[in-house]
Amino acid sequence: MNIPNLLTLLRVFLVPILVVILLTRAPNKEIWGTIIFLSASLTDFLDGYIARKKHQVTFFGMLIDPIADKLLISSAFISLVELHIVPAWMVVVIVGREFAVTGLRSAASIEKITIKASILGKIKMFFQVVAISLLLLGSKYGGILEFLGEIMLWIVLVVAVVSMIQYFYKFWGKINERHRKRLENKRKKYKEKILKKLKKKTEEINR
Repeated sequence: MNIPNLLTLLRVFLVPILVVILLTRAPNKEIWGTIIFLSASLTDFLDGYIARKKHQVTFFGMLIDPIADKLLISSAFISLVELHIVPAWMVVVIVGREFAVTGLRSAASIEKITIKASILGKIKMFFQVVAISLLLLGSKYGGILEFLGEIMLWIVLVVAVVSMIQYFYKFWGKINERHRKRLENKRKKYKEKILKKLKKKTEEINR
């Protein structure tokens, strides 16, 4: 078990702690929740950075890392709904997008199709971290933090929807390309078959 994988597991273990703190009446829960959430988010940057720099990328890390990210973000947003900080419908769209893209990647993997992450998909995590942190602090202090948090939440929503559309567009593009190649191969084989028959008939006539 290398350091990047340990950091990923740490992020997973911090999720229930974050939820417990946010959904209890602990004093300054917004501040402690923000600290824990940012600490967990920092592990997302560190595990990827260390894994790439020290060539410690593993199958376990590739499998668990995106799951840990989704657990962290989904748990934080759902907790914000429970605290009446964020509208439920927005969280349904944001979290639903994660499940939709995960399902799409699974379908693409079955079809042996590789879908590279879009630029919006890569920066989505950053927007989500900023939005959740601002919303938590804004719920305690109000003012400009609350206003900025609401703006960032709308940005996250738009980025989530647009990036999801991009993923589905890429997927269907790959499917159509594969289907087109299959048709071309069938036409090519059919053409070769016809030419062989014609050649055979010609040889029989010449005899």
